[in-house]
Amino acid sequence: MTDSKTKNKTNDNSSSSASASSETQQEQRKGRGGDRRGRRSDRRNQERDSEWQERVIQIRRVSKTVKGGKKMSFRAIVVVGNEKGQVGVGVGKAGDVIGAVRKGVADGKKNLVRVPLTPSSSIPTLSNGRDGAASVLIRPAAPGTGVIAGGSIRTVLELAGIKNVLAKRLGSKTPLNNARAAMVALSLLRTHKATAKERGISLEQIYS
Repeated sequence: MTDSKTKNKTNDNSSSSASASSETQQEQRKGRGGDRRGRRSDRRNQERDSEWQERVIQIRRVSKTVKGGKKMSFRAIVVVGNEKGQVGVGVGKAGDVIGAVRKGVADGKKNLVRVPLTPSSSIPTLSNGRDGAASVLIRPAAPGTGVIAGGSIRTVLELAGIKNVLAKRLGSKTPLNNARAAMVALSLLRTHKATAKERGISLEQIYS
């Protein structure tokens, strides 16, 4: 009887150890699969992030009056674009410069505008944008002209992928208002084909 009991115990121990080893192997396989998936997602995120370029237009120290005195923080104006027809302007505030820039980049990616580009990397038509007291006029240019603009307007146009354009600031000199006015002007752009479709006429009638 004692021999049979010991044999049963040894069999139970061996079966439990085998089941435990199989479970550990399955967990290791699942962990490896999760690591691979995590690596793939990280690579995809890195590729997406590598497409975007970020430029800081302005960093200013601002203050807010609170009950105990003044609370100091930093405000960053950031332009985000992929030079393929997408651009955005964002504003971020934080207690440090790095945090403000990070928030500005996230805000810029939330407010992206798609810009129609011509084969010569210019804009299809003339456009005028206004934001607050700032007014910006942009018009297409011949190949080889370059980006004739200044300040924050130039940064917005370059990150949008426009290489031949004429721009003029007509109002306020504030960098944020000028950048937002340029974004309004770019958002109003339409191709001739889209305009003909909206008006319900043929493309030949627009050129005539």
